[in-house]
Amino acid sequence: MRRLTWVQPEDLLGHELRQAALDGREACLIAARWKAAGGEEAPLRAGASAEPPSRYLRQLAKDLLDELADLPSKLEEAEPTDLTKIKTTCPAWPCSAQAAGNRAAGAARVGAGGTPPARASAPTPTSAPTPSAYEAAWLGRAIGCLLGKPVEKLPLEAIRALAKSTGNWPLTTYFTAKGVPQPLLDAHPWNRRSAPTSLAENIDGMPEDDDLNYPLLNLLLLQRHGRHFTTEDVAQLWLDELPAGRTFTAERIAYRNLLLGLDPPHTARHRNPFREWIGALIRADIHGWTNPGNPAAAAEQAHRDATLTHTANGVYAAMFTAATIATAATGKHDIHTCLRTGLTVIPPTSRLSQAIHHAIQLAEETEDFDKVVDELHATYATTHHWVHAIPNTALITAALTHANGDFTASICKAVSGGWDTDSNGATAGSIAAFLTGTPDHLPDRWTTPLKNRLSTSVADFDGTGFDTLAHLTHLEASRP
Repeated sequence: MRRLTWVQPEDLLGHELRQAALDGREACLIAARWKAAGGEEAPLRAGASAEPPSRYLRQLAKDLLDELADLPSKLEEAEPTDLTKIKTTCPAWPCSAQAAGNRAAGAARVGAGGTPPARASAPTPTSAPTPSAYEAAWLGRAIGCLLGKPVEKLPLEAIRALAKSTGNWPLTTYFTAKGVPQPLLDAHPWNRRSAPTSLAENIDGMPEDDDLNYPLLNLLLLQRHGRHFTTEDVAQLWLDELPAGRTFTAERIAYRNLLLGLDPPHTARHRNPFREWIGALIRADIHGWTNPGNPAAAAEQAHRDATLTHTANGVYAAMFTAATIATAATGKHDIHTCLRTGLTVIPPTSRLSQAIHHAIQLAEETEDFDKVVDELHATYATTHHWVHAIPNTALITAALTHANGDFTASICKAVSGGWDTDSNGATAGSIAAFLTGTPDHLPDRWTTPLKNRLSTSVADFDGTGFDTLAHLTHLEASRP
């Protein structure tokens, strides 16, 4: 029996039981039935267990997944997925351009008779940044991703040991295998798929990665449908342009659900235990890049994209990231203002919001970033999978805060914190590089190995230069 990653019911059940514990569903009886039948916990780091189950056990897993989906959640009202409900929980939701104009007109009419309802001040929508700024953002995303690729899936102690063995700790440049003692490599081998293309000695352009594929897909989405695309447009684009084998976790489940004939947003819920993982976050950059100074519009675009595959905190992570980037796109705000604005578009009582606030506080109060990381791992590592959106978003936020927006420090701190290293490096790199405004401010040791070339299986983008992607993104950001 073929062992397919991220779709086998017997592997999904363990992840769904873990998700149930996080979102307040009482699943102890279902967990006991699974264990009594001989069911295993979810694979710790791999996407599939090694051995095939009996037909009975696989069918039982399917049945229990459906039973778990029917359990009520204690957090359903506090953590809605519906956009209208999300907005009602966000007292500081930023004004859109149209709403700002309506408020101004309303204020003139109200006069001495009262004041309009208070709304948080937000960055004013601005014209698109220069293509140079977009080139920096694309490069920053690629560099951060590339830095994290060889150590993806490795535990924190392994990342630290590998970097220290070559004198690259704290991280300041790409990982290398040169000088690493063989016993250490035997104990903690590099990521098998990434090492041949992402260690310093063998980087030759930007290799394919889903952290770059999704921004390319979303650029294509805007080219075809404009900023008023629907979730159904995202789904159709994936079926047309995204190879199924290039999807992972929640995206692979949603893709399967589309092929089964399910429609969004049910595609995000049906037997999908990964719906609060990091996948929607890594798709959010384009929505921020193309809405400079309009975090509300960026968050709403990210929501329409994310709800194909995610719910609740998985969606919030994408909205937070998009709004943060839209604020950075103005070129007028520091990283701390950008992050604070990102927080205004997610429910303040949500687990994600609480995690981000915790991360910011840790980063502001702790001089040694390793101690920040240790505290985050102590808080989340035993309860959350290493690809879950909550701990990873917290780590990205802590890295950006502690680095004060500096590019090299941001990507190195994000990757050195472990968990989903390539995705965290990519998002931190995108934001911090965008803040620089130009690729000239990115050190040559990071940019030169990329050779202005990106590999991908998405549409006709294979081999495209980052300067070309910057111009294409600028066109979409400038479109009404």
